[in-house]
Amino acid sequence: MKVAGWPALAALFLAALLLVGCSGMLQPSLPSLPSPPSLPSSVPPPPLPQSASASATPPASTLPAEQAADLPPPPPREFRAAWVATVANIDWPSKPGLSSEQQRKEAALILNRAQAIGLNALILQVRPAGDALYPSSLEPWSETLSGEQGRPPGIAGEPAYDPLAFWVAEAHRRGIELHAWFNPYRARATSAKSPLAAPHIGVRQPALVKRYGDQLWMDPGEPAAAAHTLAVVADVVRRYDVDGVHIDDYFYPYPVSVPPVGGVDLPFPDDESYARYKLGGGAQRRDDWRRGNVDSLVQQLYRTVHEIKPWVRVGISPFGIGKPERRPAGITGFSQYDKLYADVEGWLAKGWLDYLAPQLYWPIDREGQRFGLLLDTWVAENTLRRHMWPGLFTSMVTRGEALGPRSWPAREIISQVQQQRQRGEKAGGHIHFSMVALMQDRDGIASQLQAGPYAMQALVPATPWLDDQPQPQPAPGLRRNGDRVTIEPGAGKPAARWAVWRRQAGVWRFAVLPAGQRQFDSGGADLLAVSAVDRVGNQGAQTILKLP
Repeated sequence: MKVAGWPALAALFLAALLLVGCSGMLQPSLPSLPSPPSLPSSVPPPPLPQSASASATPPASTLPAEQAADLPPPPPREFRAAWVATVANIDWPSKPGLSSEQQRKEAALILNRAQAIGLNALILQVRPAGDALYPSSLEPWSETLSGEQGRPPGIAGEPAYDPLAFWVAEAHRRGIELHAWFNPYRARATSAKSPLAAPHIGVRQPALVKRYGDQLWMDPGEPAAAAHTLAVVADVVRRYDVDGVHIDDYFYPYPVSVPPVGGVDLPFPDDESYARYKLGGGAQRRDDWRRGNVDSLVQQLYRTVHEIKPWVRVGISPFGIGKPERRPAGITGFSQYDKLYADVEGWLAKGWLDYLAPQLYWPIDREGQRFGLLLDTWVAENTLRRHMWPGLFTSMVTRGEALGPRSWPAREIISQVQQQRQRGEKAGGHIHFSMVALMQDRDGIASQLQAGPYAMQALVPATPWLDDQPQPQPAPGLRRNGDRVTIEPGAGKPAARWAVWRRQAGVWRFAVLPAGQRQFDSGGADLLAVSAVDRVGNQGAQTILKLP
């Protein structure tokens, strides 16, 4: 779970998040949001970074004035995502033991809400703790689905179903990316109820798993443990059409103190693996060796994913504060470099990820962890210009409680989105933790996002270091029948989605259509512009259609 991962605030927030998970996210009656309009609002939204993707359409500066006036502006780009946590049933499913049909209905509610708000990506936790939310020969079914590790989801008599396949297909049908979120080392979560079941790594290879506090943890110093995690990720990337692979802040575990307040940190029990390393001629201090173990996993993860599918992006969402010696004045707090053995700045410098989502889980004006200052610090570290999409603690938005350190107004999140946008392409998106707050529309946060920052749809930013080639010509054809327009795909690689501009009364409005939707309403427009967009966000040549 994202929030359990930062000790300075865990004591304040963990109980509240677990309560959300136990009570279930999907209540009998959800706050309703307006249905997504067929056309985005004509009210100008806050400025968004504009696309710089190549296009076969000539730029306006090279066209006669009368033709240049008929070209739309570049499409807006922003990563708008939310984490869907499955550990402890925080976001989905609402409780273990539901029928397959009910699980699918709950997933559809989340996907529909994401689409209605204006999200363009979801990050689904598919491996909470050495288990799986999909059929696997490597790891057992997660107890978050059935209530018992190793038991398939659903009730007796129902046909078998694959939750991850359902999520991928239904997200893509709505034009939403689906990123698969893995916990790389956790083997048993605090919230777990049922015993481990084969083929869990703690059953098959118990020597690789250590007890730490009330959790089980794969020893990062064991090469076989890292190899197992890489095999799990590779299996998912091969078998599922995911858009991204995502890991969070759980590397070595957050320190457990005894006693919990004012105590001494328990050492992680890796004496055996470290001794074996030393006997093999290793000379590093234990802290450096531990960081090297995590570095190796991150590097191999990035290479493994792209060897299988070069277009699948790799994202990491670490704790939000970097190395002590690289922090600007005014930033204080926990050191993941020294305690989790995560050299995030090093990963950025080496390009071992496609997007970084530092968990900036503090208010804008929090002394010692000011949102803007932290974001600028990470932006400055990002010399290779990988995507920077900070994580926002949207679940702190009040559910009616008095405002305070653990209960924020919705305007706090809106303001953080605005601050992120002020950095332009240097911070081209954000991720909400977690979907529960948007489902419940706490303090009107979902409605405010939909009507304000998300009033106009946006493409996910392109990832040119993976592929910078635009969709090949010819551009898609457009065929009109009354108010209905049909997109006829051009030759070449298939589109992942369609970028659609409509001009009405001199005002351009933008929309993103899923690849499978090839018909749309012209909406009273006098001019249309349509182009294909590929898996990494490259935009192809536009087709312009004038309407009478």
